Amino acid sequence: MSLAAAAGHPGFLSPTGVEIAFLLVGLATFGAALITVTTKQLVHAALWLVVALGGLAVEYLLLTAEFIAWVQVLIYIGSVVVLLLFGLMLTRAPIGRSPDADSGNRWVALAVAVASAAALVWVVVDAFRTTWIDLDGPAQGSTKASGEFLFRHWVLPFEALSVLLLAALVGAIVLSRKDREDKS
Repeated sequence: MSLAAAAGHPGFLSPTGVEIAFLLVGLATFGAALITVTTKQLVHAALWLVVALGGLAVEYLLLTAEFIAWVQVLIYIGSVVVLLLFGLMLTRAPIGRSPDADSGNRWVALAVAVASAAALVWVVVDAFRTTWIDLDGPAQGSTKASGEFLFRHWVLPFEALSVLLLAALVGAIVLSRKDREDKS
């Protein structure tokens, strides 16, 4: 009898419904992310980004991190993608296929992406190989634990991101205003 079966755990080869849902949503999210970076239509890429970010929110819900899931929906889907779409509209980006959206470096980009993914997987596996989750403490995905961690360690990056997004929006407005002045 294996150690997992003796401890009352089902083991790796008998997944639960949540694990199967996690895998299926992960595959759908991966597909949406792949379409996001391979499509030549900028508006379609932004809309597929909404699907990919929504899939991540569902993954957080499946991991019982409700606070992080709603932050994902509100901040990334609700603000970043809307800001991206406003930027596309204000700069009068082409609605259809955009020939300048493809630089011709697909194979180099693919090699860099695969190398980056391999390095990231290696670093994460190496860093968390012997890490165990303390199940007796507060739930890691709870609002209290997440809020304490975010406001203790990540306040400055959040504020920097908000300034960066504001600068991007102001830049898009300035670019669209210059085009109007040139035509008059």
